[in-house]
Amino acid sequence: MSSFLLLFICLLIGVLLRRVRAFPSATPMALNQFVIYISLPALALNFIPEIELTRTLLLPVAVAWICFGVSALLFGSLGKLYGWSRKLTGCLILMSGLSNTSFVGFPIIEALYGESGLKIAILVDQPGSFVALSTVGIAVAASFSKGEASAKAILKKIATFPPLLSFFVALGMSLMGWHFPEELREVFQRLGSTVTPLALVSVGMQLRVERHSKHWRFMFLGLAYQLLLAPAIILALYAGLFNTRGEILHVSVMEAAMSPMIAPSIVAATYGLKPRLANMMVGFGLPLSFITLVFWYWVLSLV
Repeated sequence: MSSFLLLFICLLIGVLLRRVRAFPSATPMALNQFVIYISLPALALNFIPEIELTRTLLLPVAVAWICFGVSALLFGSLGKLYGWSRKLTGCLILMSGLSNTSFVGFPIIEALYGESGLKIAILVDQPGSFVALSTVGIAVAASFSKGEASAKAILKKIATFPPLLSFFVALGMSLMGWHFPEELREVFQRLGSTVTPLALVSVGMQLRVERHSKHWRFMFLGLAYQLLLAPAIILALYAGLFNTRGEILHVSVMEAAMSPMIAPSIVAATYGLKPRLANMMVGFGLPLSFITLVFWYWVLSLV
């Protein structure tokens, strides 16, 4: 329960801080940069070296990549069909394609499926959502931000993205069987735990409810894919095509059904991809996801 309270309290703090003159207008950007350069790399260094790599991990890891791939195909096609701006299309691909598999997903999965479910959720998040954001997510952000970016420029942005660099360091340690000392892991854990409060305060400071905003219909379109279509695709593929059952199926579907990932909203803001829409999807996606998650939990009880 405390994890859910933290989400909403941090969002509310951000909204209230907009009225405090001591916090300049550039505060959200400063918070975003701290998350990208410090918090997210610390997460990778804390979790990845402790993961035991086996073939059974492929299905949970694939969840984020499948959801992001379908998001790119769907919104890329709709953008061309309806003549959307590149920034709008890029924002929808980025925000709808990646679920909040960690800071919303972890406490929910642990509450529903215990420690064994949490281990699967970590696989969905770290080699899945985390790496997808650090690679194809950055590629989408770079290519849709200012016209057609060159392949060289996109690769440079991916190669210099701090969370990805830390991921490769952590992955190398996992493959070699190396581990950080417990004291250092505790430091990484504490730094990584700042992602949720800092990112949500940043979102809250930028969140504005505009009744006549043109973003509403795009927000609901993105959330419809995120909360309903994406988990339906994972359920159909894993249960139907791959004949998967048990916790791997349940955790994979539930993680796909989580609200939009917070970190992509930071990337969207950094690259100028409709940051208001991105923040709306995070802010309104959180409460809506609690309703749809109950629905998916019921559906999975029938499988």
